[in-house]
Amino acid sequence: MRDEYPNDLIKSGIRGKYTKSYREGTNVVLIDPDLHRLFPDSKAVNRALREYAATKRTAT
Repeated sequence: MRDEYPNDLIKSGIRGKYTKSYREGTNVVLIDPDLHRLFPDSKAVNRALREYAATKRTAT
């Protein structure tokens, strides 16, 4: 690791912690800063997407 990384990060890190989930694929989505103010966390995003999806299901 680089010298500028704190020693506690080096000592407490777990090698390969996310390897399995990374290999299975990821669903990370980046949102614009203005939307981040409205949807500050994944719970808010998921709630909004579920409401949107419900309106699309009833419209068809």
